[in-house]
Amino acid sequence: MIILPAIDIKDGRCVRLTQGRMDAETVYSNDPTEVARKWEALGAGIIHLVDLNGAIEGSAMNFDVIKRIKDSVSIPVQIGGGIRDERTAAIYLEEVGVKRVIIGTAAYEDPEFLKTLTRRYPGRIAVGIDAKDGRVAIKGWVTVTDEKAVTLAQRLEGIGVASIIYTDISRDGMLSGPNVEATREMAASVDIPVIASGGISSIKDIESYKGVPLEGIIIGKALYAGSIDLKDAVAAAGAL
Repeated sequence: MIILPAIDIKDGRCVRLTQGRMDAETVYSNDPTEVARKWEALGAGIIHLVDLNGAIEGSAMNFDVIKRIKDSVSIPVQIGGGIRDERTAAIYLEEVGVKRVIIGTAAYEDPEFLKTLTRRYPGRIAVGIDAKDGRVAIKGWVTVTDEKAVTLAQRLEGIGVASIIYTDISRDGMLSGPNVEATREMAASVDIPVIASGGISSIKDIESYKGVPLEGIIIGKALYAGSIDLKDAVAAAGAL
């Protein structure tokens, strides 16, 4: 199991939001490339990038910053946020050179678009499923739908999705601990590899996923707040 440190980008800076609220940000760095190099040096498996502007506006907004981050490290980079058309995905995968793109809102609203991408870029398309009270949240968490997160995940079977990134948004950025049972249910319901996200606040939280078949765990605020040392997190995940 790998650890993926998150770098959330808003207006070119590395920030963290409280439960996805754009008006509740903490700026951690004006230079996200420095942050990426730090996480690489401490043993990160993949850098997980989120274009927060893109997630809200519906179109990618931070190409230049993401390109600089990708070029500054030797480990793989994945990106989500505002990827809702083929051109945006192509720029990231072909020009920027990220390992994979994460489709969120568009996976729910336009399944044919998702199928087109998985055919064109096999193994390089992930889907982000964000959930509140078990229901799918889209458009930067602004809209909560009636569809169950597990139901959406099951609809993705067989079309070539590389992984599902599952986030319980009620836990994200709150350092309140992960929703292990919901994540366990998600991982058990599909054959697609699952990456857990949201709520990790301690090494004990990482260890709470023991026995859950995950590809990896994304950690954000806990790294920036200093409640988790990335080297310790990498060691803990490797032992699961």
